[in-house]
Amino acid sequence: MPSLLQAPGVSARFLDLLVREPLDRSRILDVGCGAGRLSLALAPAAKWVVGLDRETSLIQEARQRAAAAHQANVEFHEVDVEAETYEGWRPDLITAHLCASDAIIERAARALAPGACLAMVSFHVDQWKETGKVSRFAYDETRMRAALESRGFAVEALEVERDVRRFDSVEEGLAAAVGLEDRWRADGRWFRYIAFLESGGRTLTRSHLLVKARKQAGQAGAGRGEAEGEPSG
Repeated sequence: MPSLLQAPGVSARFLDLLVREPLDRSRILDVGCGAGRLSLALAPAAKWVVGLDRETSLIQEARQRAAAAHQANVEFHEVDVEAETYEGWRPDLITAHLCASDAIIERAARALAPGACLAMVSFHVDQWKETGKVSRFAYDETRMRAALESRGFAVEALEVERDVRRFDSVEEGLAAAVGLEDRWRADGRWFRYIAFLESGGRTLTRSHLLVKARKQAGQAGAGRGEAEGEPSG
């Protein structure tokens, strides 16, 4: 197994938390896998990897990338990860990169056996705070810990990675966010960000929450073997 996993755009610290698990003996379920960035990074070290995402185009791209890499121990499926249950995939480890919600945590708790691990990177509430809008997928440390512990997980790592870019002018601030403009225009964030810059603000914050938690025995949302029920998340 590689001593260090590598995946462009994925936190080195998060990958370090993952590589401490017995990946070579694990079926990994990567929920919200997108185009397979994390799934394909894990595959060479893992027993098997299953990537799930609800976007058809991203799943198709992930499959193409896996074929191009001749990676035979990874598969991708179009699934709504906040609606589907995970037991049928028989995961030993569940990952989620920039795709975290109470519904995902709930489903992971039901699917994982005691001792198994859930590892996630979520948006932190400070992500793009200059736009004045917090994503529904964003967590602070208190809310994330409560969501995990209420579903029978013991938190082993809960860390914030924050990068604050600073600018000397409005123009520099706009240039730094140019790749985000279309998305931010659609939900109103772009105009609030411009207002922030014009009022003297000179920062843009990227902030993620790194999470590693282990399923405990005898807790709510028990793992494999429990009768299925529709989770409330």
